[in-house]
Amino acid sequence: MGAAVLPILFFTALWAAVGIGGPIMTPRGPQQKLIQCILMLTAGCCWLFWLCCYLAQMNPLIGPRLNRQFLALIARAWDGGLKDA
Repeated sequence: MGAAVLPILFFTALWAAVGIGGPIMTPRGPQQKLIQCILMLTAGCCWLFWLCCYLAQMNPLIGPRLNRQFLALIARAWDGGLKDA
């Protein structure tokens, strides 16, 4: 199971629009460069956060559920008994 291309392209385009279009539309003033920097950093961080969360779903930390036969095989291989929890 892999990542779908469409959501990645959509959100990349969305955050690229915020990171590129936002700084272009900032009003002139003494803090213009600061506002542009804030918008670009915000877009980059939000995109990276979304991408990490999306891709973490491809390889979850929760392991598979094992059936009883496989658990007995593991217990026999590890020289231990099964304990009902």
